[in-house]
Amino acid sequence: MIRFLAISLLATVVLTSCSLKTTEGLRQVPFTKIEVENPYFSNAEIDYVYKAKIEVYGKNFGGILIIKKIAAESHRVVFTTEFGSKLFDFQFEDDTFTKNFVVEELDKNFIINILKDDFKLLVNEKTKILEVYESENQRIYKTHNDERFNFYFINAGTGQLQKIVNTSKTKEKMEIDFMSSDGKIADTIAIKHSNIKLTIDLEKFKNE
Repeated sequence: MIRFLAISLLATVVLTSCSLKTTEGLRQVPFTKIEVENPYFSNAEIDYVYKAKIEVYGKNFGGILIIKKIAAESHRVVFTTEFGSKLFDFQFEDDTFTKNFVVEELDKNFIINILKDDFKLLVNEKTKILEVYESENQRIYKTHNDERFNFYFINAGTGQLQKIVNTSKTKEKMEIDFMSSDGKIADTIAIKHSNIKLTIDLEKFKNE
């Protein structure tokens, strides 16, 4: 009996330690929808312009971030200073990533890889659904991302995408939070990592 209780306790501890906070308290539900969508950078007629602050391991970069959809499966992401000097220039086309330019301070492989993954997730418009969860006011769509997973949090009332959480099987790695007044363009975007000293804050540029 004691041995059985010890095994049960150990199993509970293991399962608890391996569970994701992202799905804690959520109920899994059946679904028929095939893909979940991120609409915020899907219009090729719009130049998405943001005031940007990027902090990388104690170094701060501020300026203007421009995201442009240039083809069906292609986006260009350019970050400049407020005076127009280019800090980085990336292009995403299907699964192909092109580094057109990166300023020397950011041109480190591990930083480029993080920025590549962050912006690839940010501009990716559609992805196949693996599982669906529900809370009181959200539907959460689990999708596959190489060896990780993405969870898309959709407001059940408005249908707006509010958050994307990137995880391993057991831990949250990165989160993107969106605020949008119309559900078509994000007014603010906050990207933060749980184990890497890199944050990105974007605020939609408003013409004075």
